Amino acid sequence: MPATQESPKTIALVVRHNTAGIGEPVGRLLAFLQEAGYRVVFESETAAHLGLPGIEAMSVSGIGAVACAVIVMGGDGTMLGIARQLAPFDVPLIGINLGRLGFMTDIPVERMIPVVGDILGGKARAEKRTLLEGRVLRGGAMIACGLAVNDVVVARGAGAGMVELKVAVDGNFMYNQRSDGLIISTPTGSTAYALSAGGPLLHPSLGGIVLVPIAPHALSNRPIVVPDSSEIVIEIVSGRDTSVNFDMQTFASLAHGDQIVISRSPNHITFLHPEGWSYYDTLREKLHWNEYPSGEGKLR
Repeated sequence: MPATQESPKTIALVVRHNTAGIGEPVGRLLAFLQEAGYRVVFESETAAHLGLPGIEAMSVSGIGAVACAVIVMGGDGTMLGIARQLAPFDVPLIGINLGRLGFMTDIPVERMIPVVGDILGGKARAEKRTLLEGRVLRGGAMIACGLAVNDVVVARGAGAGMVELKVAVDGNFMYNQRSDGLIISTPTGSTAYALSAGGPLLHPSLGGIVLVPIAPHALSNRPIVVPDSSEIVIEIVSGRDTSVNFDMQTFASLAHGDQIVISRSPNHITFLHPEGWSYYDTLREKLHWNEYPSGEGKLR
């Protein structure tokens, strides 16, 4: 997607707020893109935060309509937020890591110029990721909805006892579960909260949705992976202060009898990685699979 003088392509920048020293790397990237002939715009909140003159600010919908790519400078949380909003527009995303883990923002900031240059020059690996959408129903009427790149989480309130959930998949009763809650995760989210609760890793290319109980009362309640064509219905049977969140965006005050209906979204997101990128390299680096404590455990 190289730019041309006749028709400069638009690149949008989304930058995490309140990041110390962010002006310098943003300035370097901006100068590089403009020198390469791209029209660069800032997402509106980024523009307001940075206050750099001469750069057009644009809404997410505006970006979705005109941008050939969006470069996200931040952590995975920043990427999650913009990915949900841009999912209907199918604009590819490039992530520069300014956070801690960086499963989705995987380009080190110190290498961003050559790597971004290669990606925009066509030396890239495109990877599609699925999303979940959920509707909260009360008496059959929708009272809330949300989209999730990582997960939908139904959980008890702080200080409350266990919540009881009735779970059905494609109209088939699965179980009544008493627990602290339930995580419904995409393959992308399988390295996030679901992993910390004991769920399996799902390769991003798999067509699956994983259900992971949070501290279940019955130890036989184990994680299960269902096809991503499934419709999952979770009904609140009992429990106080129960909430549901979509990538940590919370809708609270669920009542007994409320249902959360979850399915795969018709939209998807596309990440652009450098040539040679490997999901397994990411797992080794981020989960420290190649490290041994105090030199122990090495093959002799």
